[in-house]
Amino acid sequence: MEKSPMGTLFDLTGKVALVTGSSKGIGRAIAEAMAAFGAAVVVSSRKRDACEEVKAGIEAHGGKAIVVPCNIGQKEDLLHLVEETNKALGPIDVLVCNAAVNPHFGPSQEIPDSAFDKVMASNVRSNHWLCQMTIPAMAAKGGGAVILVSSIGGLKGSEWLGAYGISKAADMQMARNLAVEWGPRNVRVNCIAPGLVRTDFARALWENPEIYAKTVKSYPLRRIGEPSEIAGAAVFLASAAGSFVTGQTIVVDGGSTITGG
Repeated sequence: MEKSPMGTLFDLTGKVALVTGSSKGIGRAIAEAMAAFGAAVVVSSRKRDACEEVKAGIEAHGGKAIVVPCNIGQKEDLLHLVEETNKALGPIDVLVCNAAVNPHFGPSQEIPDSAFDKVMASNVRSNHWLCQMTIPAMAAKGGGAVILVSSIGGLKGSEWLGAYGISKAADMQMARNLAVEWGPRNVRVNCIAPGLVRTDFARALWENPEIYAKTVKSYPLRRIGEPSEIAGAAVFLASAAGSFVTGQTIVVDGGSTITGG
């Protein structure tokens, strides 16, 4: 039987997907999902052992993956990441900038300069560098997709995560700018803005049943998200299913932002 075009909407067969911060949490779920839909995936974070574990899991399910460790704060590391990917798998079709940091939890008045600089360098500048390093080759190949993992923190004010929120809002604007610049060359650039997700970052909010219940009380879905639910949005944006979507921020938050939760 001939395969319906609708059946290939989410197919990533033959694509090369580079996912930063993919040894755990949302990044790992995205890497696993991309591989499940046929992409050859580059698993990358600072710790090789953790990356190798993800790679082994992907391969155990019949997928293809390589490991290239990288510290996103170092431009030389990012150049090496892209070069090794090109060498092993060929030009990158899908770039997912997921790695990010938040070294300060507290009022903006109290954040040290070093922490502020680290947030902006890791959450904004590294994404800018990676886009510079990969988008021209995507355009030369005929197109590609960039996904910046932002946060609903970039849409709301916060008493405790000010600098982090600024960096995530900057990622949304980066996506808009690059979408305008590279759209004529068929390169799409979008953001995903997750709400609270069951990761180490939010562990304090979901491990304690009392705190968890209070946290999700105002959420329409009455729960936080799972990493795989963010991965679904990433596959959509990377695939033919999202081929007319660019410059957008897709909020995946269980409805928390519509209720002020």
